[in-house]
Amino acid sequence: MPSLLIRHATVILPSGRAKTNILVKEGKITAIDASDQTEADEILDCPGQIVLPGLVDDQVHFREPGLTHKEDLATASSACAAGGVTSFLEMPNTKPSATTRSLVEAKYEIAQSKSIVNYGFYIGASSTNVDELRQAENIPGIKIFIGSSTGDLLVDDQQALERIFAETTLPICAHCEDETTVKNNLVRLGGQLTVSDHSRIRDVQAAVVATRRALDLASRHQHRFHVLHVSTADELPLIAAAKPYITAEICPHHLFFNVDDYEQLGSLIQMNPSIKSKRDNVALWNALLDGTVQVIATDHSPHTLAEKKEPYPRSPSGLPSVENSLALLMNQAHQGKCTWEQIANWMSDAPARVWGLVGKGRIEIGYDADLVIVDPNRSRTIRNELQFSKSGWSPWNGVTLTGWATRTIVNGVGVFIDDGKQPRGTILSRSSASRLRCDHQRGGYWSTLDGIGV
Repeated sequence: MPSLLIRHATVILPSGRAKTNILVKEGKITAIDASDQTEADEILDCPGQIVLPGLVDDQVHFREPGLTHKEDLATASSACAAGGVTSFLEMPNTKPSATTRSLVEAKYEIAQSKSIVNYGFYIGASSTNVDELRQAENIPGIKIFIGSSTGDLLVDDQQALERIFAETTLPICAHCEDETTVKNNLVRLGGQLTVSDHSRIRDVQAAVVATRRALDLASRHQHRFHVLHVSTADELPLIAAAKPYITAEICPHHLFFNVDDYEQLGSLIQMNPSIKSKRDNVALWNALLDGTVQVIATDHSPHTLAEKKEPYPRSPSGLPSVENSLALLMNQAHQGKCTWEQIANWMSDAPARVWGLVGKGRIEIGYDADLVIVDPNRSRTIRNELQFSKSGWSPWNGVTLTGWATRTIVNGVGVFIDDGKQPRGTILSRSSASRLRCDHQRGGYWSTLDGIGV
């Protein structure tokens, strides 16, 4: 494997930023203070650019197998590479649902031949597969849908939930929207519904009831639990009070969209959990800044544009965002609302630690050379026709952002380059990805992860 020297960039290290040089050999970071004269097979001079640890997106829906007209692991991983995401953890609600170890392994086999970035796959919980969950190994975690779900993944029965939390050892994450509340809201609203009613059906109470229920289970059983896509201000005090077993994440659409945007964007921003209010936008951003919530993930959930334009409620929930999430946050840094160090923590280091991903999430000697080089001053407008995602659209179509990935490196190998000559950059490689290694002992509880060490 060729060696690589990255020179003259601002590097975001666990201890902060430094202008230094990174040496990569055999896919590993071997020096972060290399001399300018260090010999290497490839030398990248990056003045004015920054180097972040490759992003770890711990919540994506890449639709393979069974739904590949929307997305597949080749197109999705290309979108990851373009957006600086070097590792992803994919959810089990494919067709068939990945509720057995053999079905999860089948997804790993597909990814081995298709993905250009590192990959991991959750096993899905059902009301009847506790034995499978208990015996699962070398899998990042268990996903539970505690609330409305398609297929066979809804787990709303308390006895089944108690068994899952009591009898399994893998970390658990969950979609938290209370099924009873959602159904009651539907009955109450009745009549002809529009897409703006989606946030009334899947309201704040639906999220709070389910999150409270899950946090109670995790606390009583002392089981590591990660709250997916927190969408409301009212969930935040519950999460803050539930440590040490609890971590949580927020998605860009819940940070940047609210119910006022339905008028312009309609079902393009129809999501589960639903978009909430401006008040929630502010509270969620502050929760990232003060550490109540540790992770930013995308919940990349692509559908075709034709599907999204179906009249509500036939329009499906979900939107694509994996290739634009880093630019959305870099744009916030450009506006002075956060720092590059915070972005590296929220999108790389924290998710790697939450899930115990060995060698991921930091620029540190001995870690895998998963890196994204970013030009913090490059401005570009998001265009539907330039998306790598098979879905071919973005709810941020037409939005200009400042701060874009110019090169993405996975295990020491370049997978994406944007030299400004092509309108959307170029995919370089399909040979460097690997199955993510999980060490749940290293992951630990968040209270033991403050600071640099694990």
